[in-house]
Amino acid sequence: MLLKINNLRYIINFKCTLGLCMTLLFVNLGYTQEIIEDEVEVVEEVYKKVDTVKTKNAIKVDGVAAVIGDYIVLDSDIDKTYLQLKAQGVDTDKIETCELFGKLLEDKLYAHHAIQDSIIVSDAEIRNNVDYQIQQFLQQTNGSMEKLLAVYDKEDEQSFREEMFEINKANMLAQRMQAAIVEEIEITPEEVRTFFNRIPEDERPTFGTELKVAQIVAEPKISEEEKQQVIDRLKQFKADIIENGASFRSKAVLYSEDPGSASRGGKYTLNRKKPQMVKEFREVAFALQEGEISEPFKTDFGYHIITLEKIRGQEYDVAHILLTPKVSSEALAEAKERLEDVRKKIVDSIISFPDAAREASDEKETRNDGGQLINPTTQDYNFELTRMDPELYAQIQNLKDGEVSLVLREEDRSRNVKFKILKVSDRVDEHKADYARDYLKIKQLALEEKKIKAIEEWQETHIVDTYVKISGEFRNCKFSGNWLKK
Repeated sequence: MLLKINNLRYIINFKCTLGLCMTLLFVNLGYTQEIIEDEVEVVEEVYKKVDTVKTKNAIKVDGVAAVIGDYIVLDSDIDKTYLQLKAQGVDTDKIETCELFGKLLEDKLYAHHAIQDSIIVSDAEIRNNVDYQIQQFLQQTNGSMEKLLAVYDKEDEQSFREEMFEINKANMLAQRMQAAIVEEIEITPEEVRTFFNRIPEDERPTFGTELKVAQIVAEPKISEEEKQQVIDRLKQFKADIIENGASFRSKAVLYSEDPGSASRGGKYTLNRKKPQMVKEFREVAFALQEGEISEPFKTDFGYHIITLEKIRGQEYDVAHILLTPKVSSEALAEAKERLEDVRKKIVDSIISFPDAAREASDEKETRNDGGQLINPTTQDYNFELTRMDPELYAQIQNLKDGEVSLVLREEDRSRNVKFKILKVSDRVDEHKADYARDYLKIKQLALEEKKIKAIEEWQETHIVDTYVKISGEFRNCKFSGNWLKK
């Protein structure tokens, strides 16, 4: 009864991240064609467009497993999807072929109707995804494009990028369509109560041990001299580009400290309607003329210069160089000593942890809440022990309630160092769901069930209205949806 998962919808979507869903990345791409009412003509047309698969002794035509509107699913798509799921750590032994096939049908249905409903995915956004994904894949081949092409049996980088572009486009259309179906769905307190009361008492979910975590952070101070050196260096880059014709992109590759864009020359595509970067970055970028280079400016990530390469309607192609001021050993020692002093005052009961956080913490996101961390999944202060971020869990696992940790050193992926102390409070042991205590979690479960029902109703309606052809052995599958239109 509770949140039934149909056709692996949530098992597979769970593996998507940052909007960059790569679960079905190498499922063979669909193609666009006019929908023809005559079934025979459609299948014949599809077969003409199908790739061939080389075997040791022959050339085998890759069969068409299904046609859904403007898209096809090939027999090889299923095998490729299994490989992708295995690579991401999914236990595919428990996934039936018909279940996976049903998931592919759903994705193609979403993508088809996204086009019919004029849902737009910009080419620039897709290219950014492709660029990012290629960089991720190259890490697996030690940066060798030749090895990467061999793994995916592609003759050249261009054909590889073209296929990735089409696959990304179909996947992103499917995601946007799903989001559009449920974006306006809300749930009332009465619906939450009804949902909870419908669950038999012996079937109510169990919530694991939960606790609240607070922290106080001390960040090393960067000297004004170091900041000025970084600004001066960026000004030198700009002067060399303007006066000597040096390449902005080349300098970004050589010197930018942005790991997400340095390898592609600092390139980003911004959209005025979709804020992708921090406010300061967007404001500078949108104020530039084509070909202009900004003065150095500051964000939370460091200091930048930006050049505006091209304006295409609402989209701005920019490149940037990021430099981050370095922290001295003296500043590191000062930050640690400062936090040691704060900790001693808390332990000696001179000041409470929440008051110390408000007065001394350098972390603006938590200090006004007395250092309380917000669970990014539930958006409340409670952390379920078994679902906690492993790094945070390692830092608090041995703390007793109310105990203040020793000063911990933490370094992020950009090698920025900070020091922090943590405190655990309000521990709640594992328990059966309680309506009053666990209202927010129960509300989320009820909302998810309502969304699933909305998606199922949408599918039921749109399968009937869409050309669907299931071929061969897949007609024997027992689908949750009416794909065979019986």
